[in-house]
Amino acid sequence: MERFSNNLSNVYNFKIKAWSPIQYYKDVVLPKLIEERLIRISPFANRLSVDAPPAVQRLRCLANFEALKFSKPITALSDTLISRMREKSVENNGKYVAVHLRFEEDMVAFSCCVFDGGDEEKKELDEARERGWRGKFTRPGRVIRPGAIRMNGKCPLTPLEVVGLMLRGMGFSNKTSIYLASGRIYKAEKNMAPLLEMFPLLQTKETLASDEELAPFKNFSSRMAAIDYSVCVHSEVFVTTQGGNFPHFLLGHRRYLYGGHSKTIKPDKRRLAILFDSPRIGWKSLKRQLLNMRSHSDAKGIQMKRANESVYTFPSPDCMCHPNKSERPKPIQAR
Repeated sequence: MERFSNNLSNVYNFKIKAWSPIQYYKDVVLPKLIEERLIRISPFANRLSVDAPPAVQRLRCLANFEALKFSKPITALSDTLISRMREKSVENNGKYVAVHLRFEEDMVAFSCCVFDGGDEEKKELDEARERGWRGKFTRPGRVIRPGAIRMNGKCPLTPLEVVGLMLRGMGFSNKTSIYLASGRIYKAEKNMAPLLEMFPLLQTKETLASDEELAPFKNFSSRMAAIDYSVCVHSEVFVTTQGGNFPHFLLGHRRYLYGGHSKTIKPDKRRLAILFDSPRIGWKSLKRQLLNMRSHSDAKGIQMKRANESVYTFPSPDCMCHPNKSERPKPIQAR
């Protein structure tokens, strides 16, 4: 880095088209790398095709799940929180359920969904949309139909829907230890109060760590997310209701670590919306439907990567092959 004055911005930036094939790297990127000896690729995400030779796929997994590590301060605090979470889950043999919840103000606003309704919510979310995406949602001809968005499974589920209704209906009792991975929840005081009554063992990074411990990370959303990610990796069950890189990488990481199988609940949000919004459904019927949904999630077991799917989410079989097929690891039943 000395010849670049130790400044990364002085390094040649190679702009690569998303999902570029292997041959492009051989023909175009490699000669430039040899010439410069050091290059940077920005933007970096999704620059290589999801389909690649097995050796490249294995290298991807080794890089993503073994070589790459979070910084020492993040790892140290994460390990501490995992230990504390297991201590608080002693009645459950140290096992806990991790729930990835996306209900921050920007997520709620961007969805254009209606939650509590009323003038106050509309005013707050209209202002949030204008701050974040000036004019995007108010341009002429733009028609927003919150009801249709909800029925299409595009609305973020509220904390009460995810933890209070879904998990309770799936059979998780008030003795279940839950780690809630989330940013700053929209109207947290109002939305979290009923959950803590239903699940008194619910924890977050803010309840597990002191203000002093979180201080170095608090103003950096990516660092806070890294802490959540690390605690979720070691959970007995991972629950996700939203897309994005966080759950996709985490699903693959857990499959990679646990022999191809990891207990995951990823419900059908369209189906959930129909169930939750039905005025005629009773608790017994709702619970039966949710138990079936949980059973379907648990039954998936080892999921193989199909064409056009990411090896980061589905590392089997490319990254988990064994010379002797009879020696494939059995699904881990308890951790």
